[in-house]
Amino acid sequence: MMADHIGVMYLGQLVEVGEADALFAAPRHPYTALLLKAAPDLDVADRSLHAIPGELPSAASPPAGCRFHPRWPRAQALCAEQEPALAGAPDGDAVRCNFPLDARQVRRPER
Repeated sequence: MMADHIGVMYLGQLVEVGEADALFAAPRHPYTALLLKAAPDLDVADRSLHAIPGELPSAASPPAGCRFHPRWPRAQALCAEQEPALAGAPDGDAVRCNFPLDARQVRRPER
């Protein structure tokens, strides 16, 4: 790996920052999880792509609240109303999400 820490941006805003191995193993922001799912795995025969749902909003006029909420099927009302702060997680990494993913929900297959 070329970096120890990774920052993930969506519409010009950091949504997740973390230690590379931990971020790949258990992303906390829905966008990070969907990005990882969308990338083809070169070690398996099935290299199909999984598109991220919804249309990309304008970066010049981002949606109110969480910028990713229009594309996240499990977004809640608060996501459209309140922009989350980039908050530290218990493991020392940071995520900008009103409802960060539980690591058990998004485990990525071992590489």
